[in-house]
Amino acid sequence: MVLGKVKSFRVSYDCLNDSNVPVFSSGDCVSGRVIIEVTGEIRVKSLKIHAKGFAKVRWTESRNAGSNTAYTQNYTEEVEYLNHKDILIGHERDDDNSEEGLTTIHSGRHEYAFSLELPQTPLATSFEGKHGSVRYWVKAELHRPWLLPMKTKKEFTVFEHIDINTPLLLSPQAGTKDKTLCCWFCTSGPISLSAKIERKGYTPGESIQIFAEIENCSSRMVVPKAAIYQTQTFYAKGKMKEVKQLVANLRGESLSSGKTETWNGKMLKIPPVSPSILDCSIIRVEYSLMVYVDIPGAINLSLNLPLVIGTIPLHPFGSRTSSVSSQCSMSWLGMGLPERPEAPPSYAEIVTEEQRQSSLDVPAAREDLNGPLFAYIHEFRFQPPPLYSEIDPNPEHARRTEERRLDACPSR
Repeated sequence: MVLGKVKSFRVSYDCLNDSNVPVFSSGDCVSGRVIIEVTGEIRVKSLKIHAKGFAKVRWTESRNAGSNTAYTQNYTEEVEYLNHKDILIGHERDDDNSEEGLTTIHSGRHEYAFSLELPQTPLATSFEGKHGSVRYWVKAELHRPWLLPMKTKKEFTVFEHIDINTPLLLSPQAGTKDKTLCCWFCTSGPISLSAKIERKGYTPGESIQIFAEIENCSSRMVVPKAAIYQTQTFYAKGKMKEVKQLVANLRGESLSSGKTETWNGKMLKIPPVSPSILDCSIIRVEYSLMVYVDIPGAINLSLNLPLVIGTIPLHPFGSRTSSVSSQCSMSWLGMGLPERPEAPPSYAEIVTEEQRQSSLDVPAAREDLNGPLFAYIHEFRFQPPPLYSEIDPNPEHARRTEERRLDACPSR
């Protein structure tokens, strides 16, 4: 009897999104199939899968131990997030090459389903960096007697969701700086920079509206610019390795001496980038917006505004708040909200006693309007409103009203 051959051996995922890309997050069920195509019959001891996920860091540094001695120091660290094994065919032990307990797979295409649940604890987002990575995959192994195991592996993507619709990530980011240039014994006027963005959290594909004011009182020509940077930080054996990369940038108009430039919402688009990684102990991925003034022959004047790149975009109700705040001028730097709201004016300040008494007499021209609606309007036309109080006199009624409103709100 001539045994058949394995024509194809691969792992396929059941994708739940429209893009047909296997993307999951903590707590999700990862399901798929191991697909085997064979020509003729084959006998199999076992078909196993092994799902793994971990963050790994690795870099090397050269050290000098003397004039003629040098060595290389390796820095490695690993954090495991997922380790799941399952047997789809056969049994655990594969060291027995006997004919007992073998499974026959006939000619054709065969699919073997698998599923596993990702841990409920936060997972690190999939990432590929210069000195480290976060990877997740499912590996399948096909064991047959007297042959080496066949192996195939396919990665899947994990996103640890970051919702930018939180008070911290919706809060504006702002700053101001100035710099005075000196050349030998001559001192020129200062260069000042003020900048603001409407929030801290964004998602890839969004544009950041930059509000800035640059004043050049120096004797040099300067150029205002802005850039988004990604900072990758890797940790191993008490050491740290940092890589900073430019993501996107823009350039303003050159400013001669005595000139001022104002950015009223200058747009800088965020390209497709990895979300921020903030909870992994050995890899961090952070972002910042640098608004700066390029000064020839001197150190640039710069402001760093922190960013968080998330996965859950801004809700519609949040966009209105952001658009309103973006209309503010540069006076936001010194503005604040009052600690307590002012009480409304008293009724006597709005309606005089004469107006109220005269309203009680129905005009002759309106005598034909004696219906119940006119009587209701006329009676309460100049009646004083309830007294103002900072303490709700009917808190139980207000609570029930709020509960009914939340139940009726479709966004909940």
